Amino acid sequence: MTTSRPSGQRQTPYYEDVSPGTGSLPARAWTARTDARDLSLNGTDWRFRLSPSADGQDDAFVRDGFDDSGWAELPVPSHWVLHGHGSPAYTNVPYPFPVDPPRVPDENPTGDHRRVFDLPDGWPAGPGAEGETLLRFDGVESCARVWLNGQELGTFQGSRLPHEFAVGPLLRPRGNVLAVRVHQWSAGSYLEDQDMWWLPGIFRDVTLLHRPPGAVTDFQVHAGYDHTTGRGTLRVDCEPGGRVTVPELGLDLATGETADIPVEPWTAETPRLYEGELATEGERVPLRVGFRTAVVEDGLFKVNGRRVLLRGVNRHEFHPETGRAVDEATMRHDLELMKRHNVNAVRTSHYPPHPAFLDLCDELGLWVIDECDLETHGFLALKDVTNPVDTEEWTPALLDRAARMVERDKNHPSVVIWSLGNESGGGRGISAMARWIRERDPSRPLHYENDYVYPDSDFYSRMYLPHEEVEQIGRREEPPMGKPEQDERRRTLPFILCEYAHAMGNGPGALADYQRIFETYERCQGGFVWEWIDHGLPKRTPDGRTHFAYGGDFGEDPHDGNFVCDGLLLPDRTPSPGLVEFKKVIEPVRIVPGAEPGTVKVTNGHDFADLSALAFTWSWQIDGEAVATGRLELPEPAVAPGESVDVTLPAPPGSDRTGETGWTVRAELAQDTPWAERGHTVAWGQVPGPVAGNEGSAGPRGALMAPRREDDVLRLGPGVFAPDSGVLRRLDGLRLSGPRLDVWRATTDNDDGAPWQPDTRHGPLWRSHGLHRMTHRTDAVEADGDALVVRTRVAAAASPLALRAVYRWTATSGVLRLRVSVEPEGDWDFPLPRLGVRLGLPAAYGHARWFGGGPGEAYPDTCAASMTGRWHSTVDGMQTDYVRPQENGARTDVRWAELTDRPGGEGLRVEADPAPFWFTARRWTSEHLDAARHTTDLVAGDTVWVNLDHGMHGIGSQSCGPGVLPEHRLDVGPAEFSFVFSTLSPDGSGVQGAQEA
Repeated sequence: MTTSRPSGQRQTPYYEDVSPGTGSLPARAWTARTDARDLSLNGTDWRFRLSPSADGQDDAFVRDGFDDSGWAELPVPSHWVLHGHGSPAYTNVPYPFPVDPPRVPDENPTGDHRRVFDLPDGWPAGPGAEGETLLRFDGVESCARVWLNGQELGTFQGSRLPHEFAVGPLLRPRGNVLAVRVHQWSAGSYLEDQDMWWLPGIFRDVTLLHRPPGAVTDFQVHAGYDHTTGRGTLRVDCEPGGRVTVPELGLDLATGETADIPVEPWTAETPRLYEGELATEGERVPLRVGFRTAVVEDGLFKVNGRRVLLRGVNRHEFHPETGRAVDEATMRHDLELMKRHNVNAVRTSHYPPHPAFLDLCDELGLWVIDECDLETHGFLALKDVTNPVDTEEWTPALLDRAARMVERDKNHPSVVIWSLGNESGGGRGISAMARWIRERDPSRPLHYENDYVYPDSDFYSRMYLPHEEVEQIGRREEPPMGKPEQDERRRTLPFILCEYAHAMGNGPGALADYQRIFETYERCQGGFVWEWIDHGLPKRTPDGRTHFAYGGDFGEDPHDGNFVCDGLLLPDRTPSPGLVEFKKVIEPVRIVPGAEPGTVKVTNGHDFADLSALAFTWSWQIDGEAVATGRLELPEPAVAPGESVDVTLPAPPGSDRTGETGWTVRAELAQDTPWAERGHTVAWGQVPGPVAGNEGSAGPRGALMAPRREDDVLRLGPGVFAPDSGVLRRLDGLRLSGPRLDVWRATTDNDDGAPWQPDTRHGPLWRSHGLHRMTHRTDAVEADGDALVVRTRVAAAASPLALRAVYRWTATSGVLRLRVSVEPEGDWDFPLPRLGVRLGLPAAYGHARWFGGGPGEAYPDTCAASMTGRWHSTVDGMQTDYVRPQENGARTDVRWAELTDRPGGEGLRVEADPAPFWFTARRWTSEHLDAARHTTDLVAGDTVWVNLDHGMHGIGSQSCGPGVLPEHRLDVGPAEFSFVFSTLSPDGSGVQGAQEA
């Protein structure tokens, strides 16, 4: 199929046509099921042939009798590049083909799909058959041409949108031949530059739908809620007409008729749905009605009359094995994880999701920004090329995409905002979409971020702004961006960060600092972390080990590396430390010390729900070990949204134990919910208690022992030192290496930052100063009374900058105390990655126990979720397997740590003296970690390397956002810190009193 051109010119093939396509029926509402018959054409019965170009094969495969026995088998839904036919490719912004819209290269991988199927018995088929049958494609990337039984049905573009064809007269009871030709590149590809793997194929469902005479053609549910009266209004428009019943509300009304009744409203916190039915002459359609009203008024986004705070995530559809072919079980798992981690909103970046996802959002309760299948990011940095969103010839395609989203998803109460697309600039096409949507569905506000005059958006929306600017916006004092009248209008709009806190690798940092602003200024209504999941694809090394791959690992050029791995879930859906931190930061209940000693303040941060669904518990700890627990009763009535109450904690139980004390108070689900079981922790807080007994320094007590030289070593108490370097070699027979001053960490993605970032990127700066190759020089090893003093200079080649480190060792019987004093030399006008000591001990000592922050990793600006307690783990279990290896695994505020050869076995104990330290243990050095590009590059050696850090630089989110805030920087200056070292004998205690990390 081609589009005619004047004589002598090349005819435009359909896949380069900017129109939406041919033959598709108008868009309509999606329903999961009705009483009409349907037939799924998903499965493994598809045959597949790949051609390197769009015109590489003829159309013979569409006919009966074609021999496809030599073709491959390919499941549908799927992406052919994930089944050994070609390779995936990742770009963030650049198009992976020459930019010459709407043209695409001759090298255009094209997949022919063929399926022969029979109809179920009794299915009306052929000319004159009762009713009609529709063939529905829910998602094909990026352009498809379709035939049924040799008859061409049409073509379509719009990869993440539904397309239906009327096929009833063409069907026969047996031997139907469905043929689909799919092109990887098309004119539509210019509208789909959405920061993800380019994955061609039929990746969503293919279904036959019988439409009996009198069946529903389309319908729309209007279910509003008046918060001033507590009443809902219901009207269902339908073609053809019929009746609507909602038994629970006693409703039985004609379509088009309005009912006004008392109802419980739908919200993301209380997702109340009423079961109903729409019945026409030919079909019965189940309804799930949620009454709610979403508006922008008084400069705020409100649902049911109340300001809403969005604790959101951006969600691409992704599974490491199947790409964007995501099944319903995975969708439900994702939403359950979101709910368990206090996420209340989803932006469907950057396209409408599989429609079943929105059904689940209705059921489980999430606010949804439903985003159109549109992004032209690759045009924004190009000159002399017109962006398609600002041309008349592309506008019909944009309107088609908007219509297919709105019509498909209009009946979901969870969808409270329509989004016109992402990072496409401004233009007449965007404005045309906005006008159409406003006229078609005035019940929802519109969102669009990428036109900073905001002619088409009901929100002031930005990405990755620094905290300071967000705070200015909260005060409606942001810098001018346009004409005075445009600035004036923008300052009346509610503000959201549609993307923030770039979750790439270790991070994001400073989430708590953002949340403080959101909870301070009513205009700042939250945001959506970028993004939900790392898009790592499994790949095997030559020796059979599996790792997750990212851009460039499949030989593609151009590519954007591991920028595709920037999620709160690791690719296998393991929650990252970033998600655990996010859960804590956004928890809807705040539990903090009360105004009086022995009290706790509980604040309800929900927008709609009181605290009656939660049960509160307390535990009393001494030195991190729980010694008593109980139920904490809150006063009646239940604490309303936005309200607080001070609750008296029980008197600490009597104990003869001494040590650091405190309460941990938890808010837990009182009953099972669809997304978590009873007892699931929603929020928690810790309240320090009085000191139980004496809590002095952990330093050596008793008579100090003097250093002495024996043979070729120095001895001090239980320690054996190298006489030339003063490095500790043994402690009570335990072989050690170090400790020595260490300032390096394997740079994180946020340390390295993005090349376009205007602020200083510390990862490259650290390397330029040689911090990754610091050398040590011993200037003196000397006795000073009862102390062994080692004076050193730590510096990098070709640099005048240095750190003078003095190690002062003292000992009593069985115990060594180390005091490290650090003085900088030179002009250190940048922060350090870390400051502490590193030591090594034999690989057998792979079990860790500590009293301090846990269970997971934490850094200065990612430590909100760090709970003080006693924890245990293996050294291997302390690691976070980021797709690109980088600094990870630090535990904060550690009072003491132990490394043993087995639980309760022999090993090393390190105590704070007196200030807590950061504790990290791994089976490779920071240098090995820094050199690795994939997890399979890390091979355990014969040493466990331990970092004991006095200070650590923050994380930030400079991979695509602001860097580390000043209060979280590790600036260089004189420092002094101490540790106490001793050995452990087997005591059989195992991990008694410690929680698993």
